[in-house]
Order: sequence, then C-alpha cells, then structure tokens
Amino acid sequence: MNSMLRFNAIRTGYLLGISLILAAIIYFFASNWGGLDRTVKIVLAVALIVLFYGLSFVFARIRAVPGQQAFLSNIFLLAGCVAFGVSIALLGQIYNSHADSYVLFVIWSVPALLLSAITRYNPFYMLSYVLIHLGVWLYFYPTMQSTTYTQLESLSIAGLFAVVNLVLFLLTFLHRIRSAPLLYMSFTVLHIAMLAMTNSFAFDGYGLIMNIPHIAVIALGFYIFIKVRLNKTLLTLNALALSAFAVFKFIELAEAYSSSLFFVFGLIFVALLLTGNVWFFRYLNRLGKPSPEAGEIPNENKEEIAKSDAQTTVSEDRSSEWISKTVSRVIKVVGVLIGSISLIGLIMISTNVNHTEYVLLSVSLLLMITMIAIPESKLDSVVRYTLLTISYITGLAAIVWSDQTLLSVLFLVVSIAGWLRSKGKRQRFFAYTFVNLNIATVLFKQYQEWDGWNWTYKFIIFTLFVLNAVLYGISHFKPKTELKGHLRDSSLFFSLLFLLWTTFFEDVIPHSYMSINIFYFVIVTWMVFTFIRHKQKSEAITSIIFWFIFIGFKYYDLLWTLLYKSFTLALLGIIVLGITWWFDRRMAHSGKAAFDADHRSFSFMRLSPLLIAIVIVLQLGIIGYQTARSETLLATGASVKLKLAPIDPRSLLQGDYVALNYDISTPPSKNPLQEDWNRGKVKVVLTPDRQGVYIADRLYQDGEKLAPHELVLNGQWNGSRILYGIENYFIPEGTGRTVEQNAHYAYIRVSRNGDALLERLTES
Repeated sequence: MNSMLRFNAIRTGYLLGISLILAAIIYFFASNWGGLDRTVKIVLAVALIVLFYGLSFVFARIRAVPGQQAFLSNIFLLAGCVAFGVSIALLGQIYNSHADSYVLFVIWSVPALLLSAITRYNPFYMLSYVLIHLGVWLYFYPTMQSTTYTQLESLSIAGLFAVVNLVLFLLTFLHRIRSAPLLYMSFTVLHIAMLAMTNSFAFDGYGLIMNIPHIAVIALGFYIFIKVRLNKTLLTLNALALSAFAVFKFIELAEAYSSSLFFVFGLIFVALLLTGNVWFFRYLNRLGKPSPEAGEIPNENKEEIAKSDAQTTVSEDRSSEWISKTVSRVIKVVGVLIGSISLIGLIMISTNVNHTEYVLLSVSLLLMITMIAIPESKLDSVVRYTLLTISYITGLAAIVWSDQTLLSVLFLVVSIAGWLRSKGKRQRFFAYTFVNLNIATVLFKQYQEWDGWNWTYKFIIFTLFVLNAVLYGISHFKPKTELKGHLRDSSLFFSLLFLLWTTFFEDVIPHSYMSINIFYFVIVTWMVFTFIRHKQKSEAITSIIFWFIFIGFKYYDLLWTLLYKSFTLALLGIIVLGITWWFDRRMAHSGKAAFDADHRSFSFMRLSPLLIAIVIVLQLGIIGYQTARSETLLATGASVKLKLAPIDPRSLLQGDYVALNYDISTPPSKNPLQEDWNRGKVKVVLTPDRQGVYIADRLYQDGEKLAPHELVLNGQWNGSRILYGIENYFIPEGTGRTVEQNAHYAYIRVSRNGDALLERLTES
C-alpha cells in the first residue's frame, strides 16, 4: 500500500508540474504581449505542439524515470492536444476571430476525438466530452450576442443535450466505450437536461408533458440498476435525480397553488422524502449481499468465489460509498428546507398578521431553542444543523426586516446560546459565523443614520475586527477548555478576515490605506513566525493562509500582469517537476520505487505511433491552413473603413478583447430583414460615403451586378443584427478602456468571395 501511495504521489507531482507549465503557456499567449509579432507567435504555437508530442515520443522510448515513462508519455500526448487548442485560440487572437466561439471548440474537438478513438484514454474521453458540449452550447448561446428562441426551440436544444448524453451513457454502460468518468458524467448531464425540459416556468406549454418521459427514465433506471445490472453508484445518482425532480415539482406547485392546504401537503411530502431516504439507503446497503436462504456452497469453492466477489465489488463499494453519504445528506437538507418553508408558509397564512417579520422571527427562535434543547443523541446531526441554519437565515431576514433593535439583540443572545451548545469544530465555526452576522446587523440598525452608507460599512467592519481581536485575547485566559480553544481559532480567523477587509478601504484620513496595509503585513508576518516558534499549529496555518491571501490580492492580482503570472507559473512548474524527478530517482535507487505498481501501464505513442502521427499532421495542417488563408486575405483583400462602437469583455483562453458593433450590423433600410429570417446567411452590399466610410446599402441579390466602388460582405442574420465574423479585436491586457474611448473606426480586409478579416482600429 505504501509503495502504491508513493507511486501515485510521484504521478501527481509530474501531473501538477506539467499542468503549471501549460497554464503558464496559456497565460503567456493570453497576455497578448506586444513584444512578439504574429509570425513569431505562430512559430511558437507550432513549436509548442511539436515539443509536447516530441516529449511524448521521447518518454515512450527511454527509461529516464523508471516506472513513470509510460505515464509521462501519455500525459505529454494529452498536453500536445491541449497545446493545439491553445494554438487555435492564439490564431483567433492574432487574426481577431472566434473569441470563445463554438468554432474554436469544434476544431479543437476533432483531434481530441481521434485520439480518444486511438488510445481509449479517459482524459481524452473527458476532454472530447467537454469540448463538444462547449461547442454545442456556444453555437446556440454565443457569448458575443443575445439570442432569443421560442419555447419549442429551447426545448429542442435541451432535448439535443439529453439525447447526446443518453447515447453516450448507453455506449459506456454497455461497455462499447470503457470509461467510468464518462459513464457518470453523461448520466448526470442527461438528468439535468431532462429536468430542465420539465420546467413549467420556462416551458409553460410543454413542461407538464415532459414530466412523463423524465419519470419513465428514472423508473427505468431503478429497474435496470437493481434487476438487470446492479450498480450502486448509478442507483444512488438515480435516487438523487428522483429527489431533484420531486423538489422541483414541489417548487412549481408552490408557486401555482400556495395555500394552507398546499403547505400541509408540503409537510407530508417532506415526511415521505425523508422516510424514503432512510428506506432507500438501508435497501442499498443490503443489495449485493448473499441471501441467507441460498443453498450451501461447497467448501472447495467458497474461498475462490469469495475472492472473486471481493475483487468485483470492492472498487464499486469504495466509489459509491461517498456518493451515497453525500446524496443522503443532500436529500436530508433539501427535505428539511422544504419542510421549514412549508411550516413557515402555513403559519403565515393561518395567522394572517400584518407584521410578517414577527412571525418569521418567532418561528426561527422556536426552532433554534428546540434544536438547542434537544440532546445530540436524540436527533440526526444533519437534520439538526440544517434546521439551525434555516432558523439562523430566517431570523436574520426577520431582524433586517424589522425596525426593533431589541428583537435583534434577543436573536443575538439566542444565537450565542446556539454557538455555546454546538458540538464539533465545523458546527461551532458555522454558528460563530452567524453570531458575527448578527452583531453586524445590530450595529447596522444602530448606526444606519450616519452620513452615508460608506462610513457605516467601514465602522461595522472595523468594530468586528476589534471585537474578534478582544475575544482572541480572552480565549488565552486560564483555565483552557475545548470551548476556549474553538473561540481562539474562530476569533483569530475572523479578526484576520476583517482586518484584511480594511486593507481595501480607500483613504479615510490621508495615507490611511497605505498605513493599514503596512500594519496588516507587519502584524500577520510577526504572527506567522511567532506561532511557528511556539508550535501553535492551527494558528500558524490560519496566519500563513491570510498572509498568502494578502500577497495574492495586493501583489499577484493587482500589480502583476498575465505575462508575469506566466513566468511565475512556469518557474513553479519547473520546480515541481524537478522535485518530483528527484524523489522518483531517489526511490528508484533505494529500491522503494513502485516499478510494477501499475504493470498494465503502456505508452500509446509506442503502441500506435502511425495513427497518432497522422493526427499530429492533421493538427499542424489545420493551423497551416488557417494561417495561410488569413495571411492571403490580409495581403490581397480590399481595404474597407467602417464605423464602430466597442465594449470590453475578456476571452476565456485568449486574453482581453473588445467586442465591436458596427453601423453596418443594422440591416439596410432599403430592404429590411423580416422576423422569419431568423439566423440566415445574408450578403450585404457596402458602398463608401463622402468620407470614405463604407455603409450597408442593401442586401445582395443573386446575379445582380455591382458598381465599381461597391463590394459584397458575407454575414449572418441572428434576428436582431448582422454578424460578419469581425466582431472581436484582441488587445494587450488592461487597455480595453483606452480602446473603448479612442477607437471609432475599423479597417477590414474583404476577399472577392465576401469573407472579411479585421485588420486594425483607429481614432479617425
């Protein structure tokens, strides 16, 4: 077991190092560094792909890292595919095209799918799955434009996701594709898509009908996973899907039929849900166990059968155990939440009082006192702390709603009692958090009349810092108890949290911002060394975490650019790889390396070099084709000046860019597009005005002749405007505001067939 742990730890180290270097490369390109022209960037992108695939080939042939060379070869093969996606994104950055568009992910998914078929490697399966889903999603819901669909169209889109995931699930469940992550992912997304299709709020004409197929799929799942092929993990996920469906339908009914009788049914529903939860997981625990009524097994076969059964079920039991516990707790939390809402709704409707906040506060206080009074052994801990959480949230809402400071103080006193009665570190920390929120609410009510919210807010944060710092000092008084130990840890956490919060305040008095930041850095640094010297482990960890958070916010995020982040991540990746390699070699020399821990590990580059080489050539060919096509258009296309109005978002992979909206994006007035032309291809005739700026004159009709000064531009009508594929312009990080203020025109290149490429932005 220790040998396997070392083996996996070394693999994790290699994977982390390679991931850091990949992240560094993505940051480097996303920074849109002005020091590189587009030729150098393209060469670097191609070199990056070749480097990773070359490393995959090298590690498939050498034994520089005994026991890990096959693993590293496969990881570098995966990194090569990721590098291809980064390179495609880089081409979009260079030529100002497809920022976060479906085109990027569809092109990227092609080699990922081919490598999945060749290697049957789980990471390639999951990469392909994510890329295809992103591509399909962005095709229907692009980030660059708002889209409107009819209910039937939206339902069809959700249905497409459901069908795709159903097919993938069947392929993996029937072992046509062997991938456990893909099995569970497709099953989960299938039910999410089907649940979305039953949404009566969004699909009031179809949601009710769609309940039938979803119920049928859930029922069929129970039958298959129990009777046909026992799978406890899928059975648990199916139970979670049923619970989610039931809760969602309850919410829909509550919105439509809120009444005293409905809330009574809500309480009955909760009782059934929690009872079913207990029954189901008891039944699940009995599944797969030998029946006592079964015939006696011959002695000579008992050992062999037992060993086989153990090997078959141990993996599934381990994987399903944590899922079962998580699902059970989620169902309990949801059930208690619905029950509380039903109870509060029933009380409010029955009492019919004018001051609803008093009813809410009374219910929350009653719940809190009841949960505090009932002994720990008499009530399930998940139910107890869910009810306490509901009472805390409801009470906070009530005292914020109410104008009575006395009620806020009363609720604070009961909250403190709840903290004193809590058991366990997490429960006490959670209760302590609500005590701080209660104190903040009381202070807000007391000082909300001050001159401006800004002063009140700063005063509350500073007061909470001082209060927690004082409590931290009190926690060191003797005698030392478990409760004081918890108070020490929690008060230190919140005092540092609120002190960190104050470091973001603007100057209250001259130079106060700088003074508070210096004070924070000095005091927390002193605490780190003091706690370490006195071996106060929990306090040292807390202070170290806040020290790094401060450094991260003030230095890494606020002062550093993406380029510096890239260098930092690359350095960290190299360090991690170096340390991992050193440990790997040390264990190899000491005889502790797990050379045979995974004897089935093999390099895909070694097994299928020809097929993989074809995929690599295909990737390089795609990059070469896109580069040649774009360069040809830049060199030979007609130069056109357009008027624009930019905005400033950020791309997921490609850095900062401005999204451009042209005057020609509006349909020509001579023959406006009709509503039923939804998302159709169009050709727009451009003509220059007196200032040389091209405007949209009319829609091009097949066969018509153009004047010498006119040209045709291909576009796509999306129902509100025309898109030409030149709506993205990538810029250096942090310059979006300047571009937005100064850029008023764009120069584009238009080919003879009407395709366009954005060249530059200008002020005039």
